[in-house]
Amino acid sequence: MTILSKGANLPVGSASVRAVLGWSAGPGVPDVDASALLLTDSGRVRSDGDFVFYNQPRHASGAVRHLGKQPGADTLDVDLATLEPEIRRVVLCASAEGGSFGRVPGLHLRLLDAASGTELARFDMTADTETAYVSGELYRRAGAWKFRAVGQGYASGLAGLATDFGITVDDRLPAPAPPRAPVAAPAAAVRMVKGEERLPTEMRERLSLRKQQVAVSLTKSGAAGVSARVVLVLDASGSMSTLYARGTVAGVVERMAAVAAQLDDDGEMQAWTFATHPARLPDLTVAELPDWLRLHVRVGQMSLFGRNKPAKGLLPGQIDMRAVGFQNEEQRVIAEVRAYVRDHPVPAPTLVLFFSDGGVYRNDEIERELRAAVEEPVFWQFVGLGRAGFGVLERFDTMPGRRVDNVGFFAVDDIDRISDPELYDRLLSEFPSWIRAAREAGILH
Repeated sequence: MTILSKGANLPVGSASVRAVLGWSAGPGVPDVDASALLLTDSGRVRSDGDFVFYNQPRHASGAVRHLGKQPGADTLDVDLATLEPEIRRVVLCASAEGGSFGRVPGLHLRLLDAASGTELARFDMTADTETAYVSGELYRRAGAWKFRAVGQGYASGLAGLATDFGITVDDRLPAPAPPRAPVAAPAAAVRMVKGEERLPTEMRERLSLRKQQVAVSLTKSGAAGVSARVVLVLDASGSMSTLYARGTVAGVVERMAAVAAQLDDDGEMQAWTFATHPARLPDLTVAELPDWLRLHVRVGQMSLFGRNKPAKGLLPGQIDMRAVGFQNEEQRVIAEVRAYVRDHPVPAPTLVLFFSDGGVYRNDEIERELRAAVEEPVFWQFVGLGRAGFGVLERFDTMPGRRVDNVGFFAVDDIDRISDPELYDRLLSEFPSWIRAAREAGILH
């Protein structure tokens, strides 16, 4: 049996699995229900029939069934072998009636082999004010099934969660809860930033749609209209060269620019690249988005080892990647970003979006930096690209001894294949709850 942290995944070799949502039932604990959504490549259901829950306990195909609830447990069976080919993901959800998941102790999900009862994985979850939850998902990848521990809460209840995936809300479901006051901006209110009008038409349209999705993702977590300074950190170690060459990193930059454009009043994003050493990049503005990565990161030098040779053809502002090096030294760039935040205070919190393809080995040094950063107005969201080892970054969600949880982590096999709604939901799922906890702790004012 594998204990999973948030964002972790594992292959599923079983033909049929049983997902058991568990908690510690007792006086004052909200009533909890499990449910499942069957999604296509679009990230949405084909019809309301692709929602399996207490009022619709069996999918028409028979592949997904809600088995019913016992005290402290609710169970779903998923026959992976008979799922229709167009179903690419089965999202395992939960809803709390009579209170939020913050009042549900011992919340966890167990994945079992349905035939033998062998426990394949366990995912222990924590929550705050959310009344709906995506605990995990089963998804197809390269012809095989995998399971991912998601752990993403929704403030809008089961009806709000289901609606986001294309379900029509009717009298079978409770209506979505209204936004909690005060709300800083209307749901999905989109900010316009300087330079947006200068973008190529297609890029401008993508940016507008992505800003709307960022706003929607924040609204789901009860943080509509929140403002933040956004910092981007890009791994430039030797193993990343393929991701730069095939345009994956450029795609990441464009998608993260939408986060900064929606969260930051001026739409700018501070940025670093790192390997053995960190290097500060010029601030990313929306107007410079089409050429920013090409102009400032010299990708071709990542495979060069002749460090004593002078750099050839560097443009103004480009980084000599030979000076950055090839190894993974995350703790150095973390320390440099921390120093920048201290030296450049702003009224809003700071969200660091940190992308790495793994190979993390400076675990003790990284842990010291991030533990020391707990008292600072910064949330560190790490995204793992691929399947390499991510060391201490995967374990921070369960590490004790911090006043607030200031670190989020999830990994994706291939970020180019993740839809914008899924990416932004996962990217922004923990940031709002950290804001609330940091305010209660006096870290934010």
